[in-house]
Amino acid sequence: MESAKISPFQLFVLILLFELGSALLYPLGITAKQDAWLAILFAMVGGFGIFFIHYALYHYYPDQLPTTYTQRILGKFFGKIAAFIYMLFILYLAARALRDFGEMLAILGYPQTPLVINHFLLILVVIYAVRKGIEVIGRAGEILFTLIYVLAIFGFIFIIASDLIHLSNLKPFLEDGILPVLKTAFTRVVFFPFGEVFVYAMIFPYVNQPKKVKKAGILALLLIGINLAISTAINISVLGYTKIERTQFPLLNTIQAIEIAEFLQRLDIFFMLSLIILGFFKVAIYFYVVIIGTADLFKIRESAKLAFPLAFVVIFLSIVVANNSLEHIEEAKKIASIYIQLPFQVLIPALLLLIAFFKKRKGKG
Repeated sequence: MESAKISPFQLFVLILLFELGSALLYPLGITAKQDAWLAILFAMVGGFGIFFIHYALYHYYPDQLPTTYTQRILGKFFGKIAAFIYMLFILYLAARALRDFGEMLAILGYPQTPLVINHFLLILVVIYAVRKGIEVIGRAGEILFTLIYVLAIFGFIFIIASDLIHLSNLKPFLEDGILPVLKTAFTRVVFFPFGEVFVYAMIFPYVNQPKKVKKAGILALLLIGINLAISTAINISVLGYTKIERTQFPLLNTIQAIEIAEFLQRLDIFFMLSLIILGFFKVAIYFYVVIIGTADLFKIRESAKLAFPLAFVVIFLSIVVANNSLEHIEEAKKIASIYIQLPFQVLIPALLLLIAFFKKRKGKG
């Protein structure tokens, strides 16, 4: 493990920025129609459950990375295989996150620039941060956290001042009953973004006050759920859910609608600035976890040496993962949630926790 440490507040900030990342890009939970905001709140409760599974494993093995304690739980042979598969999964998620923000830049700002160039420029900054270590990423998070929320508050004020909000778009409440909302919450939104907190199992051992990890994680997920529910409710009240269903970036459309006294308008740049910052933390955390996990698994002392070779792997995967942006989004909707995220975020960790529980009970853990 790296000798660096972060504070509980830095953990809180990093979880918040990481989870908001690409969740603000896309129409989250919109299959629940005008009740999408409610689906997000239900999914947040499920996110607490996923967090507690990984926190319980950390509680059993507070000084070890998951790549190490998985071998203690399953045995060295099967544990190494499981840990290696997890690293591949996180590498895949890093590539998908990079593709999310590469597509955003291609669509909004650089339509003539090849996608691979966008990815390359983003990953260069990530490599620099990751080589500096988790302390530097944590400090950057503390600074940029304030900027993100200042921009969000001003955006909210401008939307209200532009008289764009129509609460009638949020009605009728529970038009089709509670079941479609619960289905959306627990088959999609709970895995993205809330379930992605599983990756922080690799970060927990770096927190300098272990007793405050649980509080930091719960508060972060709570604030994420509230923020996303408010953002989604605003998007629906401004655009209506039928328009959001046909929109790739609904928050962008909402911000583009801002117009005050025919003077203050075209605030797209603030949307892009915020999302690029959030995208940096999303990719950086995934990439950092892959590097330290791979180094721990294969006993590589200087994990920073893995940054450049793994960066090229991430860039390659980010290009080949889908032929176009629509295929990329459809893959996330139809394949990733149930067939990939459910086993890796919930089922396998729950099984590891069960085995660890019985091992600890027998004094063999």
